Amino acid sequence: MAQDVLRQKPTSGAVFAFRGRQGDRLKLLYWDGQGFCLYYKVLERGRFPWPNTEAGVARLTSAQLAMLWEGIDWRRPD
Repeated sequence: MAQDVLRQKPTSGAVFAFRGRQGDRLKLLYWDGQGFCLYYKVLERGRFPWPNTEAGVARLTSAQLAMLWEGIDWRRPD
């Protein structure tokens, strides 16, 4: 999906984030130089905040990605 849909090189060192349809599941995919690492998280309640993108791609800083992983709305960190 990263290569075919997003037109990104999966082994580039970028972290690719995919959210489930209901918004409560998040997968992070990362190439560590030897193989792919897959991180998967399910929230017991609530939804992961997600950007509105027409291109299907959003670039986040490492701090924004950390907040996303914790379920914090990185668009409005309060």
